[in-house]
Amino acid sequence: MKGPKRPIHAVATWVKRQPPKVKAFLAVVSGMAALVLLRFIVHDHDNLFIAAEAVHAIGISVLIYKLTKERTCAGLSLKSQELTAIFLAVRLYCSFVMEYDMHTVLDSATLGTTLWVIYMIRFKLRSSYMEDKDNFAIYYVVIPCFLLALAIHPSTSHHIMNRICWAFCVYLEAVSVLPQLRVMQNTKIVEPFTAHYVFALGVARFLSCAHWVLQVLDTRGRLLTALGYGMWPSMVLLSEIVQTFILADFCYYYVKSLVGGQLVLRLPSGVV
Repeated sequence: MKGPKRPIHAVATWVKRQPPKVKAFLAVVSGMAALVLLRFIVHDHDNLFIAAEAVHAIGISVLIYKLTKERTCAGLSLKSQELTAIFLAVRLYCSFVMEYDMHTVLDSATLGTTLWVIYMIRFKLRSSYMEDKDNFAIYYVVIPCFLLALAIHPSTSHHIMNRICWAFCVYLEAVSVLPQLRVMQNTKIVEPFTAHYVFALGVARFLSCAHWVLQVLDTRGRLLTALGYGMWPSMVLLSEIVQTFILADFCYYYVKSLVGGQLVLRLPSGVV
């Protein structure tokens, strides 16, 4: 006789059986509930940004451990790392010419680590790189992001090229993880360290998105007007939301796998 299902497993099974529209609705409701909870338990919403950077740093630490101790880059997307390096380099340029602050220091450290990861994948661990699985054409995102930046960018007093660069890095960051998701989609099986790294990215981007959304709510929309006029303020917020939802599906299966005690994450067809 089978024992009763654990509540979490029962809920996961029920969600799995729902049609896509219901799943999307449940995801939106869950996100809104999480935002409401964060608004009440986190009084200084700037702490959410700090938390996002801390979680991102943890994810990078996991990646460094994988490359140095496991001596393999299997399951990692070189193209995602290259896109990350591109938008970080552009954002660093914008920071130096537009507003130098603590974010500049953090981005410098992240860019340095990302370049090291690219070097390890390209030269030191090339034999374990799944080049055939990393088949996402990056110009599919780089070119549209650049064209979008030409059309919609900040309306500040800075030079037009600097404003376009700023918009470009915002848009490119939102979709930079797509090649990594394609690798996981092609392999279907995600080993633990890669899963931990991508999950950390998902959590960090949710916290960053929550920081922006709650700041907008707290200032009653004044933060958006402070960013400029036209469509740019809305596009900044939309980019943050897109980053979160791109990884939401993977994070769901990661948590489900973790609760089920599975060390290796197996993704069903159609995920990510």
